[in-house]
Amino acid sequence: MIFLTIIFIIIAITIFAVIFGLKKPKQTQKINLEFWSVYDQDEYFINIIKEYKRLYPSVTITYVKKTFNDYEKDLIDAFAAGRGPDIWSIHNTWLPKHKNKIIPLSPEMMTIQSFKDTFVDVTFQDLVNNNQIYGLPLFVDTLALYWNKNIFQSNGIAEPPQTWDDFVKDAKLLTKKDDFGNIIRVGASLGTAKNINRSTDILGLLMLQTGTQMTDLENTKVIFNKFVSLNGQPFAAGEEALRFYTDFANPQKEVYTWNSEMDYSIDAFYQGETAMMINYSHHIDTIKNKAPYLNFGVATIPQIAGSGNNIAYANYWAPAVFINSKNPGWAWHFIQFMTLKDNALKYLESSKRPTARRDLVDLQKDKLHLGVFARQSLTAKSWYQIDNVTIETIFSDMIETVVLGQATIKQAIEKSANQINVLYRK
Repeated sequence: MIFLTIIFIIIAITIFAVIFGLKKPKQTQKINLEFWSVYDQDEYFINIIKEYKRLYPSVTITYVKKTFNDYEKDLIDAFAAGRGPDIWSIHNTWLPKHKNKIIPLSPEMMTIQSFKDTFVDVTFQDLVNNNQIYGLPLFVDTLALYWNKNIFQSNGIAEPPQTWDDFVKDAKLLTKKDDFGNIIRVGASLGTAKNINRSTDILGLLMLQTGTQMTDLENTKVIFNKFVSLNGQPFAAGEEALRFYTDFANPQKEVYTWNSEMDYSIDAFYQGETAMMINYSHHIDTIKNKAPYLNFGVATIPQIAGSGNNIAYANYWAPAVFINSKNPGWAWHFIQFMTLKDNALKYLESSKRPTARRDLVDLQKDKLHLGVFARQSLTAKSWYQIDNVTIETIFSDMIETVVLGQATIKQAIEKSANQINVLYRK
């Protein structure tokens, strides 16, 4: 009986520790934590911060919403001056560039296995390096397919495409031209760079789906310009992805449905001029606010028919502890508190974002519009980018040079790879 009692106590303590047992730093004085982020409104965190203050009265947390254009520069300036926030949100591609500005999470506070068990796979790829955890995510967004239901239905199409083959068929059918060959209704907003929101992410998605090897195994250089093996034969996967994308803006192709003279892709969609658009979840509200009566749906991102793979493209931010923090233990303690299941749910319900926690996918998966993004978080991928901003510019130029006829597909791919590898060698 004594033995059983001891076992019961041990089990009870273990369960309590898992649910409630964040490892609290030593508390000797009043603590002030400053938290910087972008895009997140104050109200997303207000209830979480209030609850933390109730539990830990000596800790005060101040949230500062920064503008995206200034955010990275402000952080770099703060780093150089030995100041800055205690907590800051890092983009999922930032670890290669900013790892030296982050204090990693102590394994005593969270193990690698616990991280893997808690969050979807892509976050381990992006936020863990050399078995050290550099950020804990609240959400994971992915690219999905927005479709205009009225345009589809008026053309006898009941459902959105699930494969790229069907996407091409639908885009051709739904594109409408006048007697002079001018496009008056867009089948799909794809093909160019500058007037398509997140065009470079869409190209990155296509590369990953075609099996392109983006970097070498050591992440020392990009190799998306190299051949891969497909059914035992060499296959220029990166070139195929770029060709597929830019064909939509090539007047010589049957799938021609877009050009650089079109309105910006988001505007064209909510104005009812475009049948299909690829974008992230935060534009659900953009569309609802701009066009409250637009009959649109959100579907999973198309896949390559017969590939056997299901790949979405990730884009998200994750709180981390800034290297200059005077209270890194407390900063990580609050981040862990934020990402606990109940608190993460508060954030997700307020922000209307898809979860990064595995145990909340089921809760979101059937929600109108948002459910698609929640399900896709389980199959999301990303790739190692040494400088995401510069790479985005290079990818954009790669697309534009092909569309403008200034380079062949192969020339554009080779030039871009060479330019990016200069960054990797620095």
